[in-house]
Amino acid sequence: MGGPPGRYPAPSTGAGGRLATFLGLEQCFLARQQHHVQRVFRPDLHHPHRPVPLHRLSPLHRRRLLRHFRHPHLQKPVLAGDVRAASHGASLYGLGEQTKRKFRLQQNDTFTIWNEDVGRADILDINLYSSHPFYMDVRPGGAAHGVLLLNTNGMDIKYGGSYITYKVIGGVFDFYFFAGRSPLTVVDQYTQLIGRPAPMPYWSFGFHQSRYGYKNVADLEGVVAGYTKAKIPLESIWSDIDYMDGGQDFTLDPVNFPANLLRPFVDLLHNNSQKYVVIIDPAIEKEAAPPQNESVGLFLQRNGTNYVGRVWPGEVYYPDFMSPHAAEYWAQKISEFRRTIPADGLWCDMNEPSNFKDWEPLNEYDDSPYRINNTGIHRNLNNKTVPVSAVHFNGVSEYDAHNLYGLLESRATHDALLKDTARRPFVLSRATFVSSGRYTAHWTGDNDGRWEQLAQSINTILNFGLFGIPMMGADICGFTGNTTEELCSRWIQLGAFYPFARAHAEKTTARRELYVWESTAQSARKALGMRYRLLPYIYTLMYEAHTTGSPIARPLFFSYPQDADTYAVDRQFLLGRGLLVSPVLEPGATTVDAYFPAGRWFSLHGRSPAISLQTGKRVMLPAPADSANVHLAGGNILPLQQPGLTTSAARQSEFHLLVALAENGTASGELFLDDGESPEMGGVGGNWTLVRFRCNTEDRKGIITTTVSSHVVQNSYAPSRTLVISKVAFMGLPSSPKGFTVDVNGAELKAARTKSRTNGVFTVSGLSLVIGQQFEIKVVTSH
Repeated sequence: MGGPPGRYPAPSTGAGGRLATFLGLEQCFLARQQHHVQRVFRPDLHHPHRPVPLHRLSPLHRRRLLRHFRHPHLQKPVLAGDVRAASHGASLYGLGEQTKRKFRLQQNDTFTIWNEDVGRADILDINLYSSHPFYMDVRPGGAAHGVLLLNTNGMDIKYGGSYITYKVIGGVFDFYFFAGRSPLTVVDQYTQLIGRPAPMPYWSFGFHQSRYGYKNVADLEGVVAGYTKAKIPLESIWSDIDYMDGGQDFTLDPVNFPANLLRPFVDLLHNNSQKYVVIIDPAIEKEAAPPQNESVGLFLQRNGTNYVGRVWPGEVYYPDFMSPHAAEYWAQKISEFRRTIPADGLWCDMNEPSNFKDWEPLNEYDDSPYRINNTGIHRNLNNKTVPVSAVHFNGVSEYDAHNLYGLLESRATHDALLKDTARRPFVLSRATFVSSGRYTAHWTGDNDGRWEQLAQSINTILNFGLFGIPMMGADICGFTGNTTEELCSRWIQLGAFYPFARAHAEKTTARRELYVWESTAQSARKALGMRYRLLPYIYTLMYEAHTTGSPIARPLFFSYPQDADTYAVDRQFLLGRGLLVSPVLEPGATTVDAYFPAGRWFSLHGRSPAISLQTGKRVMLPAPADSANVHLAGGNILPLQQPGLTTSAARQSEFHLLVALAENGTASGELFLDDGESPEMGGVGGNWTLVRFRCNTEDRKGIITTTVSSHVVQNSYAPSRTLVISKVAFMGLPSSPKGFTVDVNGAELKAARTKSRTNGVFTVSGLSLVIGQQFEIKVVTSH
């Protein structure tokens, strides 16, 4: 990512350069003689990552740059200025993390960038767990660009409608402009700079169940049995801090979760192709830590000694993940724990980092008279966290590095799992920063079981797709509050299409596993059955995200940037380029008012005729109680498999292809396959298969020939030589043909079973087409 050695000047000796070294973003903090040197990411220039001085920019880019000044005193905002938009027609997205009513930024929206353990992610417009000072600007006609302020310090940002104002309490204004021109190109360029999203293991795309408050191993066993009895897919069961001895990392409660009971349970999960994930907090109980004289470089320092905070186990030290010694110590602790309990994934919580302890200010950093709008009421920077006067490895202050803590823990945890298992890690982190997607998934945090939170989850998930963290979800049915049967049913209908699908709840709430209510169980079977059928498609989207940065869940304007009516759509989203999810987001609804861009749209549930539009239009859809509306855009080919109760069972089944024809009779798609756990995904020399599918239609005087073919780009994943496509379904063919023939690789397939429906679906079954071999199917119909 950084280019050949010697390509760039050495990083500066200030805090920015040191922080960059730990981030792996050295090219982002280059030495500079003047603070007026800005950066513009321009692929058309001679090197895609080289900063561009002001004199090299076009007049348009120069006009967009900010005015810049420094205050002489720490107690004032160090930097302030605004970036002015060139047009009042701009639609902006991004900046966060906050829970917002709308995905598109509204005039006078404000954002505070400071990682905070708020405890309630349902509160609107306050800073939450992550910091991402990046936004995308989309103009009428679809041209887009992105802007990153690469600064780790706290800041306030205000969107004024035609300008953005930044007030930053440290560092420098180090801006990167990503020239686009399409939204997909912007995220491609952005993730080229900050790092591509980490590949997630195949199993992580299954459904996960968690709860803060599972009392003991028997409780976990009962939950797994409940899902099995209800025939609802369950990929993994998670443990919150309940499994720990007194809240201490890397320990087991000797009464409720002893190793002699928990280990056989985990082994049984593994025998059933299921997984186990546990929570860890970035705090080591003081009495369990190495002695002070043996812990040099392991923990955050304050006033010359290990800083002592307080979280669940009582007094704790905080690992200093900037230190290579701390990363080694963390990896050793994880490996030792996994010898006892072979957890499949790790959930990094409380890593803003959270702190329950009050203390006296040590210096001017701890109590600055100028306060950013922390938690919406200008709280001190030290609210519920490590004091900013604490010091990291190499002298970096917590004042400068606070927003990096979750990122650095994620990296250390990812690397530890990779070293210990030699398999693709799964890490879920509450706190993130720019480039966290290289190591971790994320979720929206402590949401609430209310209808508003159901709707608002879409905005946050779409935002993190822009930030380069595509593996994103929300606690299905809500974390706090007592959800209702109807809300939980509607939530799984939506949550089954989150990239990361997990139910999680707080210990004082009523139990809400998906089998508790029969109507919810019915919704779960249908929604998760669809998800598991779509796993080959969703996993291929993970490959696309890993190689191009493209989000898995996308706003509609990513596929339809020229349709300005898509810019405000935030109650629907796309999976990939053409799978449109239109959920119910209000109680008692029997219809959904959904927006459809121009083209053909086919219901995956097959309960309604195709929607065909010359221009975008709102359509009132029926909203059955047990399922969400999901439509496939014409022009797409979906690879599908059969549903199962685990991803392992589903991925061993035969494939189907669903071919949705555009108006001109064309369609395309692709399928990526590998073992789902190798550390690299699609790397040179790896064992993987990539197949691209195309469809074309030719009409000659009423004789219509529809041809589907495959092109095998690579075929080194052995099972792709035996896995077969047994059925191909065409959506959008003219209905009721007088006659038809089916040719496979030039030979007529007389034994093929076919079925034609009045809604234009034509199915060819009885096939046995090997995934890893090129094929051609021709369906010739006469009318």
